[in-house]
Amino acid sequence: MVNIIWVGLFVVGFMFAAINGNMEQVNEAVFAGAKEAVTICIGLISILTFWLGMMRIAEMAGMLRAVGRVLQPFVRKLFPDIPKDHPAIGYIISNMSANLFGLGNAATPMGIKAMKELKELNNNKDEASRSMITLLAINTASITLIPTTVISLRIDYQSAAPTEIVMTTIMATACSTIGAILIDRYFYYRRLRKGCGDN
Repeated sequence: MVNIIWVGLFVVGFMFAAINGNMEQVNEAVFAGAKEAVTICIGLISILTFWLGMMRIAEMAGMLRAVGRVLQPFVRKLFPDIPKDHPAIGYIISNMSANLFGLGNAATPMGIKAMKELKELNNNKDEASRSMITLLAINTASITLIPTTVISLRIDYQSAAPTEIVMTTIMATACSTIGAILIDRYFYYRRLRKGCGDN
């Protein structure tokens, strides 16, 4: 569906450009955008490599284990359906830890592995389980302490104070995470009450 939307946007854009006689500007914008995208990606490699290295050092020093211990009670409350010491718990904690440090690229593989484990717990049904929905909501909202990717982009564009967004990011992502949890719980308990009512 998303692919269809993107294709539709491109087609409509090109049609309007052709009608208004702006095809030359569109072609320039396409090639300039492609060039800028490559430049941004190369710039992000350095900052991501640095923070992934820092994460590896933190893991070897036991800091991630400490973060995991802090997050464990919180995760157990959020995912009561998952058995204790199940591999999914470890992947969820790793995913949340990476997101805390703004490492979305590192968090994604852990989130995918967690989803695979949760699907197995759900007997490989096509319908998402409660825990799968909760993980998706939290991963999307994702409280972030250090927005490494955004800081890197601000450095690339010569921002006078690239790290000034840290506090704003913490506040915004904290609000989004709280909102995601509240909405997730609202619909869960609503569904529970509806199920009880049907019985």
